[in-house]
Amino acid sequence: MTSNTVTDILKKAVIMEARGKALYAKVAEQTTSEGVKKIFNVMADEEQLHIEFLQKQLSHYHKTGKFDQNELDKASGDDSIANTILTDSVIKEISGAGFEAAAISAAIDMENKSIEVYSARAQEAVDPNEKELYDWLANWERGHHKLLIELNKQLTEQVWYDNNFWPF
Repeated sequence: MTSNTVTDILKKAVIMEARGKALYAKVAEQTTSEGVKKIFNVMADEEQLHIEFLQKQLSHYHKTGKFDQNELDKASGDDSIANTILTDSVIKEISGAGFEAAAISAAIDMENKSIEVYSARAQEAVDPNEKELYDWLANWERGHHKLLIELNKQLTEQVWYDNNFWPF
């Protein structure tokens, strides 16, 4: 039975974030590239921040029937993922067909799903604070998505170049 109560949605969101954290932590653990390890550790840390944030919102909502605007305001200043730089050396350390590349592809799908869920919930929300919460989460996930898409694009181009797939 599917439920769309606010608490059910928040619980599902915690589970989605925990799955993302597990994936990112596993990639960081498995890779031999220090640059890739750093990127995925930052991503795992961000997912942990999402989990903690969502758990606080869930607890506050359960107690008061409202979202904690103070927590949202505090969290809005965090942009650590934006400070992670994709260098050429990191790109070269990742094989376009290797474990890290497969994990990046899976992570893109996970981020797409998170954006979809949060965006849909924001559209459905009647409470302006709830709408703001889900819009904010969707935007945070878009930052992750953008990073992963850029990394995947550079990997793809590297594979094309290495295999003479370019049409010119």
